[in-house]
Amino acid sequence: MNTLGTVLVALVIAIGLVGIVVPVLPGGLLVFLAIAVWAVVVHTATSWVVLGIATALYVAGEVIKYVWPVRRMRQADVATRSLIIGGILGVIGFFVIPVLGLAIGFVLGVYLSEYSALRDPNRAWTSTKHAMKGVALAMGVELTAALLATVAWVVGVFA
Repeated sequence: MNTLGTVLVALVIAIGLVGIVVPVLPGGLLVFLAIAVWAVVVHTATSWVVLGIATALYVAGEVIKYVWPVRRMRQADVATRSLIIGGILGVIGFFVIPVLGLAIGFVLGVYLSEYSALRDPNRAWTSTKHAMKGVALAMGVELTAALLATVAWVVGVFA
């Protein structure tokens, strides 16, 4: 792959990493697909090993980002219904207030749902904080997996 191609792959990886932190794009998927395209084009033993590592990291990250935070939120008694309502209001909020509306809508949706079920503002806010921690944990897991895949790719490029 020529220099321009490598720079384009690096750019897509960077966009993917930003997409994890600012949830507008499927960031982890973009990182994985950029590495996959690079591996197919380069077509060397090293590129296939890097793709294997990136695949393992992507799959592990996706599994862990859903299992670990969900388990913690269940332990904190955050209702699944509240997460769904928070997600719906987050999507609506994203279009009302670009980017920031996602977070504002999610927090508002979880809080309102928990408050309507518990009728206790303190317990509703505690559940909302647990939901926000769960989202942050999921984002951290996905970002870690994508960064490790990026490191593998950088090593593969210079190997």
